[in-house]
Amino acid sequence: MVKAIEIENVELSLGRGASRVHILKGISLSVAHGEAVGLVGPSGSGKSTLLMAMAGLERADSGRIRIDGQDLSGLDEDALARFRGRRIGIVFQSFHLIPTMTALENVAVPLELAGVEDAFDRARVELDAVGLGARLGHYPAELSGGEQQRVALARALVADPAILVADEPTGNLDESTGRQIVDLLFELKERRGATLVLVTHDPGLAARCDRTIRLRSGMIESDHSRTPATV
Repeated sequence: MVKAIEIENVELSLGRGASRVHILKGISLSVAHGEAVGLVGPSGSGKSTLLMAMAGLERADSGRIRIDGQDLSGLDEDALARFRGRRIGIVFQSFHLIPTMTALENVAVPLELAGVEDAFDRARVELDAVGLGARLGHYPAELSGGEQQRVALARALVADPAILVADEPTGNLDESTGRQIVDLLFELKERRGATLVLVTHDPGLAARCDRTIRLRSGMIESDHSRTPATV
């Protein structure tokens, strides 16, 4: 059976010349459809770079990354962008909203770029789903951090992706707001049957995942599945 994510012996370096740094060193792992995986480890361990490679935002120097059976190395930049727009939703720590666009416009953007005719109708549905149905016309500067992350989550989910990746989704939020976003993230993931991979420094958030992969110095140090609770 095809896995949601298959990574085989991936090597990845960033930078040029003397400043080039070897980030990922022979990474291999697979993620099943519907699984929630937490990537943890110290700063500089490569977890965010690995996440960006899964999303097709960083190119591996060697090895293979397959998303739903599609080898990302076989796609040029345009094809990769189209594939990412259809299959992968991305949530960043710093929201990455367009400041000159309303919440509704920010969520509709990926669908508009893909030529979807009912982009704004679908964006309204997603904003309703994250509790922002009354804030459609507000700009990012008029929204709280938690509301901005809800908009970012709606944007990530509007194309109904099979894979959802999140890089420190609660990193810029206070504890209470972060907990609300996490609850919403897992609720929407379960409702849609999506595969979730997230980077976090929060042990509590990692513990909510089905599986926790710890990276150190660009290599997988451990890979543990959560033990089901016993009655």
